[in-house]
Amino acid sequence: MLLAGGARRRPLFGADVIGADLRAADLTDADLNRANLNRAYLTGANLRAANLNRANLTGADLTDADLRAANLSGANLDGANLGGANLGGANLNRANLGGANLTGADLTNAHLRGAHLTGAILHVADLTGAILHVADLTGADLHGANLTDANLTDANLTDVLGLEYLTGSYLRGADLVDVTWSERTRWPDAVAAVMRERSVPIGGGKYRVQGSGNTGADVSVPQVPVP
Repeated sequence: MLLAGGARRRPLFGADVIGADLRAADLTDADLNRANLNRAYLTGANLRAANLNRANLTGADLTDADLRAANLSGANLDGANLGGANLGGANLNRANLGGANLTGADLTNAHLRGAHLTGAILHVADLTGAILHVADLTGADLHGANLTDANLTDANLTDVLGLEYLTGSYLRGADLVDVTWSERTRWPDAVAAVMRERSVPIGGGKYRVQGSGNTGADVSVPQVPVP
């Protein structure tokens, strides 16, 4: 059994700790591969470099947890609370973060390739240098988020909220090639004209950014009829 308050006992592969109280637990380098941590309390826990590959963290409380360099590939974090968590350099490729609260989370250089972020709350989250290639951010809330140098190629920004409030500096260098967006998506004034010019309609009120380069590229793309 895992203990809170700094316990160092390592869980086993596929451990089942549903609803466990692991607040402030020291789980550095722990092997939680495919562990069932559904609704577990991990507030302030140290999970640095932990292996959480395909772990079930549905509804888990990871507020202020240290997840730097952790492996969360394919993990299910649906509805999890990650407010203020440090996920710098973490592997979240193909992770399910639908409806997760990532307010103020540090996702600097995090890998989110193919991640599911539908409806996720990313208020003032730091996504500097994050890889969001093919990530689904449909309906996500990006108010105050920092996307400097983020890779958003082929990402889905349909109905994203708060994008228009980002300053130009928070999108500087972001790679938005082939990003999908909708009529409800609002770009910051600093890049709105360029993004509209670079986009072509793909039907259903959606558009796709064309050309090469990042938010600062002024590639002119001819409009094409809606299929």
